[in-house]
Amino acid sequence: MYNTTQDLLDGLGATGDILQGLVRGYGQEQARMARGGDENWSVIEVICHLRDAEERSLERMRQMRDQERPLLAAYDQDQWAVERNYAGADLHNALAAFLQQRATYLAELAALLPQAWMRQGQHVEQGEITIQSHALHMVSHDALHLAQIARQLRAASPQRQGDVSIDNGASALAGTMRPVT
Repeated sequence: MYNTTQDLLDGLGATGDILQGLVRGYGQEQARMARGGDENWSVIEVICHLRDAEERSLERMRQMRDQERPLLAAYDQDQWAVERNYAGADLHNALAAFLQQRATYLAELAALLPQAWMRQGQHVEQGEITIQSHALHMVSHDALHLAQIARQLRAASPQRQGDVSIDNGASALAGTMRPVT
């Protein structure tokens, strides 16, 4: 039988390593110039989005853990991008902040009793969610944005030695990003 809780923790935990591996060797300007996705965000802006989505995830998990069926607010990712100045952010600071938020989120998830993963909240746009379903959503969200970053960096520097790319058509299916609300 699969251990869903451990699978979710492992998936969430892998994101930081993958993200660090993707941006290793890229500087601030390279990451700022590598743009793409539905929002045409730079790699730095995507990392800022991941950081802020992580902040909201931690907040939602705590609400569901500590309250009975809390109302979970949505947020406007485009508004946050402007208000929080994603375009002017520092690559390494944004990455470090994401990694810190993720470590906190993972530690708090790992400390949950098994039945706590089923605690519910009412998301204003998505309806009823649980801590478990929200964690699964974040694993998917991470994967979509990690693939986006990989595509953007590959397009910005196709001449990097040692790169291997096989287009099997799967990336076309991931081309449409759904905003995290």
